[in-house]
Amino acid sequence: MAEVKTTREVVMNRAAIAAVFVALIVMLTPIYWIASTAFKPRSLATTVPPTVFFEPTLTPFAKLFVRRSQMREPVDQETYDAAPWWEQLIYDDGESVVRNRRSGEITPSGYWDRYKNSLIVSIISTFLAVSMGTLTAYGFSRFKVKGENDWLFFILSTRMLPPVVVAIPMFLMYRTVGLHDTHLGLIILYTAFNLSFSVWIMKGFIDEIPREYEEAALVDGYTRLQAFWKIVLPEALTGIAATAVFCFIIAWNEYAFALMMTNRNAQTAPPYIPSQVGSGLPDWSVIAAGAFLFLLPVAIFTFLLRNHLLRGMSFGAIRK
Repeated sequence: MAEVKTTREVVMNRAAIAAVFVALIVMLTPIYWIASTAFKPRSLATTVPPTVFFEPTLTPFAKLFVRRSQMREPVDQETYDAAPWWEQLIYDDGESVVRNRRSGEITPSGYWDRYKNSLIVSIISTFLAVSMGTLTAYGFSRFKVKGENDWLFFILSTRMLPPVVVAIPMFLMYRTVGLHDTHLGLIILYTAFNLSFSVWIMKGFIDEIPREYEEAALVDGYTRLQAFWKIVLPEALTGIAATAVFCFIIAWNEYAFALMMTNRNAQTAPPYIPSQVGSGLPDWSVIAAGAFLFLLPVAIFTFLLRNHLLRGMSFGAIRK
């Protein structure tokens, strides 16, 4: 016989749905605001009250990737007609593209280089952190380690200090050994920073995998490494995917280390985007366009691995 819900249960369910809906609106509002501002003309980016309905434009994205200067006089019609469509958008906004005086080539902005640096550092550091974290977690899960709890606490304690606390000592050490403003320096730093997170999450997942699977493989003649590669690793793929998502997000969004440990060559996008505010009248639509493009990789990566995130957030406590 079907269970009939009471009036109280119905009210509580509807209240819960309403609370989730309100929370969703609150969390999505900043994302909507960044996305909408990225497609606004500069004149509408800071209007009071805010402009909600407008004609979208790609001018902020066109201006994002090139160096520009304010035009003193309007460009002549012949030059305007010969320019590509994206450069015409910049002309329409009262600015012109900065070109090399000798070659006449367009001078790119620093955004694309910083964007590539973020991809390089985040992908490599995530791969290293997840790989080493999985091997370390397997060792703690399958072997008797003297002082295991102390070692695990020590690994976790590396995340107890905020990055800004250790940034200055790390800066001095990096400058001494020549790792300042290098991709390798940031990769090492992000890998070490994410390693404890990776170890603790992966240990929870590997603890769920029955030891009998490996014991059966060892009886069949597999080596320990073969059993790990062919038995444990496929079973732990869900945990690896979830751990990779979190490590990538942390490395992608990291600001303090990227600000203090880099200057130009290896600088990532987070410290570069706010540096474009400058003084005078900042172009908030261009800044929003940079932030919007910066959100895309981590949003796509998270969406592709969304099915693994619930178990990752519960540290492997929820079984399939």
